[in-house]
Amino acid sequence: MSNPDNLILIVEDEPKIARLVADYLEGSGFSSHHLDRGDTVLPWLEAADPAPALVLLDLMLPGSDGLTLCREIRRHWPEIAIVMLTAKVEEVDRLVGLELGADDYICKPFSPREVVARVKAVLRRSRATQEPDSHATTPLLSLDHEGWRALAEGHDLALTAVEFQLLKVLMQAPGRIFSREQLMDHMYRDHRIVSERTVDSHIKKLRKKIHEALPERDIIRSVYGVGYKYQPEG
Repeated sequence: MSNPDNLILIVEDEPKIARLVADYLEGSGFSSHHLDRGDTVLPWLEAADPAPALVLLDLMLPGSDGLTLCREIRRHWPEIAIVMLTAKVEEVDRLVGLELGADDYICKPFSPREVVARVKAVLRRSRATQEPDSHATTPLLSLDHEGWRALAEGHDLALTAVEFQLLKVLMQAPGRIFSREQLMDHMYRDHRIVSERTVDSHIKKLRKKIHEALPERDIIRSVYGVGYKYQPEG
């Protein structure tokens, strides 16, 4: 029996592929909903209750392409995992998709069993970083969302609102690389125009405060030419 709490949104314009994937997902305890046009995705997500745990997102879609949708989903619903489906195998497409916030990438043709396995793996990673209450914790850092405070082993880091927001976004997806553009979208919800150097400046200050509390740990990593990621281990 499918579980309504494990809703998967399948965005795929080939009905046979969508039906096959849906059957395998539902056979593994998931529920699913299918959309075959890109321009229907964002309106559906805005109205969805509950929101899907994960979106299986085809790259080539009528109405709006998958990369554009990936960017918008990650901007407005950072908690939703994204697995991209594509027939394009060039490395540049993989890098661009992952830079925009995709959690994983599956190339066609694929086995539906592989899709189910990837979905389960991505959701395990995603849910391992989420807490059921207002305090999202890691062994090193904790965020008090209601009080807008970040604690490093119990010590308040005294972050500014922007620094707190940056850390919150990065901690929601350990290991995921966020581009400067993505981080700017979360820093400034009014979409004001700011330089990418502004992001670098805030990250520098945030890293300094964390380093003062945890001098032996490099938790926020720079990824040359792409952006930043939160790496609590390793």
